Formats: sequence, C-alpha cells, structure tokens
Amino acid sequence: MAVPTPHGVPDRPGTPPVPPELAELLRFQLAAVADEVEEEVRRQVPEYARPADGTYRRNLRSGVVQALTLFVDHIADPRDDGGGIAATYYELGRGEALEGRSLDALQSALRVGGLHAWRLMGRTAEELGLDSAVVAALGELAFRTVHEVAQAAAAGYAETRLRSSDELERRRRRLLDLLLEDGPVALEAVQDLAHNARWPVPRTVAVVALAAAPDRREEERPLAAAGALVDMESRPPRMLVPDPDGSGRFGGRAFTLALRGRPAAVGPTVAVTEAAQSLRLATRALGLMGRGVLPRQGVVRCSDHLSTLLLYGDEPLLDRLRARVLAPLDTVSAGQRDRLAETLLAWLLSGSNVPDVAVRLHVHPQTVRYRLRQLEKLFGDALHDPHTRLDLILALRAESLGARPV
Repeated sequence: MAVPTPHGVPDRPGTPPVPPELAELLRFQLAAVADEVEEEVRRQVPEYARPADGTYRRNLRSGVVQALTLFVDHIADPRDDGGGIAATYYELGRGEALEGRSLDALQSALRVGGLHAWRLMGRTAEELGLDSAVVAALGELAFRTVHEVAQAAAAGYAETRLRSSDELERRRRRLLDLLLEDGPVALEAVQDLAHNARWPVPRTVAVVALAAAPDRREEERPLAAAGALVDMESRPPRMLVPDPDGSGRFGGRAFTLALRGRPAAVGPTVAVTEAAQSLRLATRALGLMGRGVLPRQGVVRCSDHLSTLLLYGDEPLLDRLRARVLAPLDTVSAGQRDRLAETLLAWLLSGSNVPDVAVRLHVHPQTVRYRLRQLEKLFGDALHDPHTRLDLILALRAESLGARPV
C-alpha cells in the first residue's frame, strides 16, 4: 500500500527562517514530547495500545524518538538529509510487511504523532515569542518530516511485500511441480512444501488443462479459483484447484466466466497426492478437444467423458482394433460405408431393435432392414457373437467420434 505523496513538498527545500538555537531547546524537551506523542498515538491508534513489553510499544517508542530527532535535526541543519532515520523507518515498514500487517496502523500513528508533536513544539515557539514566519517554518518542517518518514516506511513495506510475494509464488510453483510430477508423491513432502507456501493442504484436488492463447495478453489470463495453484508457462497451461467439489467454488457458469473464454478440460477429482492422474486425463481431454473428438469450445469435464478417454487411452491399439473389426466395410464405397457404419452402431446400441434404429437415424424401418441385410452379407455370423459385438461397438464409436489412424 503506497503512502500518498503530499502535494507541495519540495525535494530540496530552502533554509527556513528558524533560529538554529531553537534546536537545542527542543532537543532538551525531546524526551518529554516523545512521552506525550507516544501516549496520544496509543490512545488514538488501537494497534499500538499494546502491553508495555509488546513489540508494537518498542517500535512505537523508537519511531517517535527518531521522527522527533529528525525534526530537530532539520532545524539545526536544514541540509541534513536524515538518511539514518529514513533507514529506521524503512525497517519499520519492512517489519509491518513481514508480520503480515497492513501499513494503515503505521500511517495513522505518523499522522496522529506528527500533528500532536507540532502542537507541542508550536506551543514552545509561541512561548518564546517567535514571530509568525518562524512558526510557519516550523509547521513546514513538521510536514516535511512526516512526509519523509512516511515515504521511507512505505518504501520498506512495498519492497518487502514485493519480495515476499515473489518468494511465495516461487514456493507455490515448486509445490505445484511436486504435486504434478510422475510417480508416487509423499503426503509428508506435500505438507512441508505447502506449509512454506502458505497453502492449506486439501483432501482432494482437480487439475484444469487450459488451451494455450495465441499471445499472453494479461487481460486474457484466467482468474484462478480460490487457493488454486497456477502455472501459465507450462504447455498446456494448468491450474490445480483444491476441494473442487466443495463449497460450489468449481461450479458451472462462474468458473467458465473466470476462464475468460479460454477452452479448458477439467480432470477428475482425486486425492491430493494423485494430482498427476487428474492432469494426465485433463491433458488428454484437451488434446481430443483440439481434434474435435470432444467439444472444441467451453469447459469439458473428464468425468462426463470417461468412456471416450478410456477409448483413446491407447490410440495405436484402437486403430488396430478398428482396422481389424471393420475390415468388411472397406469393400464398399465411401458413402455406403458411412451409412452402413452408422446403421450398425445404432443397431448394436439399441439391442437390435429395428424401429428404434429407424427413429434414431430418421429413416424408414425398411431402409434399416435393407442395410442390415447388407451388413449380414459383409459380417456374417460375427454380428451375433458377443465378443465381436463389443469390439464393433468400440471401433464404430471411435469412428463416429472422428478417429483416424495415427
């Protein structure tokens, strides 16, 4: 969270008309002012209202003293850039980021403390009878001081958050690589990496294989589901989703919209240590989508197409089966072959019911009977053998989906 930069703050302000001897007087009062500022911050900023031995209390005291010292140093020597104190606030900002807190509390403390310190020191200036120009200069210095320490804290906070985010991303990539590697994955190893990656280990996961985009425009990057581990650099890009069947987080239209129109295949839900199996089937399904065997667009769920995935698990073997059992159809013309193959598959799936076949194919029952007589001549008794019928269903089903020899 960036600290807003106040307008009108010069990078190298000129020397303000403040008597340097005022610095010594204010330095003498510094401890007492620090006590009051600390108390005011603790009263107004709940995060700093902690026990006296708390980390917040120690950081608060140090920060107040450092900021007041910087203010007084600016009076004593306006050319001093306050580098040492800026480093202190840089470290305070880093500490907030490392503790996983927002920068809001520290910013609030700076605003409250700066205003209260200005009131106290401005009162001292008035008691000394300093003219309005000097009082105005002190106000400018107070404003500049708060601005400088806020910038330093914000810089430390932002850089640490960036580094922390990059490191967390690297840890999650290592975790994803472990989960998706071939071979057995030990749950203990997953738990160790997951702890370092701040990723709660779910009981089940599913892997989504995404169609690669022609370019890598950020606006086409999918929106990951909650807790998902994503690798857009792999081919195909992939996303591991925890607890895909729970809380509706993986459901329907919302998930499709999150993919921003990118075709995807969702692997089956598996145990977290078996994620590679989900990826394997999702990748196979995505390949079949690209060939038109499965729908080319939208989201295809492997659980809805298990028989097709099984059928295409060994395509060279499938082609051998198709070539062997459908060889009789190679003796007829291409057009006749397609009609006979379609009729034969419908007949086998309908339990040899001719009227049902006619309804499925939108033809007259006599047409079906005519084609069946042709098939009887081509296949003979094999049409009534249970084992051959199963082989025929598999081969014809593959052909209907568009299978061709690899």
